[in-house]
Amino acid sequence: MIKVFTTREDFTNYKFGLAHDSIGIIPTMGNLHLGHLSLLKQSLADNTVSVITIFVNPKQFGPNEDFDKYPRTLDEDLAKISNLALHSDLSSNDKKEIIVFAPRNNDEIYPTGFNTIISVKQLTQKLEGKFRPDHFDGVTTVVYRLFKIIGAKNAYFGQKDFQQCIVIKKMIFDLELDIKLNILPIVRNTEGLALSSRNQFLTTEERMAALHLSKTLKQIEMLIKNKEDYKPIIANELNNNKWDYLEVLNAENLEEPNQQTSKLVVIGAFKLGVIRLLDNILVQTV
Repeated sequence: MIKVFTTREDFTNYKFGLAHDSIGIIPTMGNLHLGHLSLLKQSLADNTVSVITIFVNPKQFGPNEDFDKYPRTLDEDLAKISNLALHSDLSSNDKKEIIVFAPRNNDEIYPTGFNTIISVKQLTQKLEGKFRPDHFDGVTTVVYRLFKIIGAKNAYFGQKDFQQCIVIKKMIFDLELDIKLNILPIVRNTEGLALSSRNQFLTTEERMAALHLSKTLKQIEMLIKNKEDYKPIIANELNNNKWDYLEVLNAENLEEPNQQTSKLVVIGAFKLGVIRLLDNILVQTV
């Protein structure tokens, strides 16, 4: 069964009547692709109720970013969710439920007079945070709000936005939130490009050029596994002004790795025109 709610009041009233013992949340900004749907599919496997939220959050966009142009495709998103439910044979399991929470306006998340920011320091000063000031304050604030509204026990995020995942993990730990963070692997197209809502804006030529991002990360991954020096590759790549950053960091805390580091993240942001593409690879070192 799939239900759609556009107001917090209607969703809250419905939630009180649920007799289910587990709720999963998949926070999204809509314009769903196979990456988002993989999160929903995992939530369906883990939980009785899966709530996918669709809300283009104004607080995480900077003044010169693409908030107004961000694609809003609710009808198409609902069709994709329905198709997934059909192929998951949801109709034959009346104990499983998908809820779509698509707030009709910002006031459903940020009521009049709302003036609080959830801010995680240090982790947000590097990588994306260096190029998008205040972005993560907007992310953690809306995620905290959604966690509270939905009341989920499990949350599902994609590894593609790896820094976001680490920041949210820290917020959950620091605020002692009763929710488990599940980070799922990146979903890629057949050429290896990490799926993203912004990929649709790439031309055919740019889409081919974008593969340089994943290929470079893969090259660094192989050097690490072979215990070879990867730093010259990074230095050479950063001479190309298409990179905002390209780094190898401790995957647990995004600090510089040392000899005790057991898991690395190779992470980069690559620019093609006005489109910024993010990608990363996790590498186990021991």
